[in-house]
Amino acid sequence: MFDGNTVVSLLLTLLAVIVILQGVKMVPQGYNWTVQRFGRYVKTLTPGLHLIIPFVDRIGHKQNMMEQVLDIPPQEVISEDNAQVVTDAVCFFQVLDPVRASYEVADLERAMQNLVMTNIRAVLGSMELDEMLSNRDQINSALLSKVDDATDPWGVKVTRVEIRDISPPQDLVEAMGRQMKAERDKRAAILDAEGEREAAIAVAQGAKAAQVLKAEGELEAARRQAEARERLAEAEANATTLVSKAIAEGDGRAINYFVAQSYVEALGRLAASENNKVMMIPLEASSVIGTVAGLAEVARDAMAASTPERRAQIGASR
Repeated sequence: MFDGNTVVSLLLTLLAVIVILQGVKMVPQGYNWTVQRFGRYVKTLTPGLHLIIPFVDRIGHKQNMMEQVLDIPPQEVISEDNAQVVTDAVCFFQVLDPVRASYEVADLERAMQNLVMTNIRAVLGSMELDEMLSNRDQINSALLSKVDDATDPWGVKVTRVEIRDISPPQDLVEAMGRQMKAERDKRAAILDAEGEREAAIAVAQGAKAAQVLKAEGELEAARRQAEARERLAEAEANATTLVSKAIAEGDGRAINYFVAQSYVEALGRLAASENNKVMMIPLEASSVIGTVAGLAEVARDAMAASTPERRAQIGASR
C-alpha cells in the first residue's frame, strides 16, 4: 500500500492539475468569453490561450461573434383591410459587443425573436393585403431598420430581416384568383376592342386613300379628255377654215370634204349599233378614193398656202 508521502504527492499532483485546468483557458476562433471575478465582470477573452486566477475567476458567458441566423416562427397577422395572413421570417444578426450582449439582455436569442415578431405584426398590420403581397422589399427594409435600432443597446448588429412567406387563407386566395382572372379578361377585351378599332381605322384610311387616288385619276383623265377635245375642236376649226377658204376661192374639191365626212360618220354610227350583226352597203371604192385624194390635195394646197411665197402670190392675184 501507499505510504503517507506518496498519498500527499498524489494529492498535490491532482491539485496542481486542477489548478492548471482552472487557470488555463483556450478560446476558439469566432468566440469571445467574458471573465467574472466573484460574480463581477472583469475582462473579455479573445480567441487564443489565456490564464486566469483559479477558483477566483470564472467564465461568465461564451458569445458567438460570427453572423448567426435566427428562425422566426409563423404567426398570424391581420392587415389594415382586415385580411388575416400567416407569415414567417428569418433574421441574420452578429454580436459586436460581447459585454453588452451578455449583461444588457437576458437570453439574447429569445429577446430578438420576440422583438422581430412584434415588429412584423406592427409593419404588416399597417399595410393592406395587396400592398403586403407586392412590396416585400419595402417590408424587409422597414423591419431591418426597426429591429436594428432596437437591438443596438444590446451590442448586436442586425444585418438582414427577410419575410419568407405570406400565406392568406384559402378562400381569400380563391377570391384573389377570380379577381385576377376578371382583370385578365378585362384587359383581353380592351386589347381586342383596341385591335378592332385600329383595324377599322386602317381600313377607313385605306378606303380614303383609294378614293383620293381614284378621284385624282378621274380628274387627270378628265383633264386629258378636255385637252383632247380642245385639240380636236381646234383641228376641226382649222380644217373648216381651210375648206371654207378653198370653197370661197372656187375649189370644188372642198365640197367633197364635207360630203365624205358626213358619209364616213354615218357609216361609223351604223357599224357601232348594238343590234347590228351584218351590214351590207353598196360602196363605190373609186368614189371614196377620189374623195380621199381630193382631201389630200386640199390639205397640200392649204400647207402650201401657209408659206410666205404662196401668200405673196395670192396677195398679188387679188
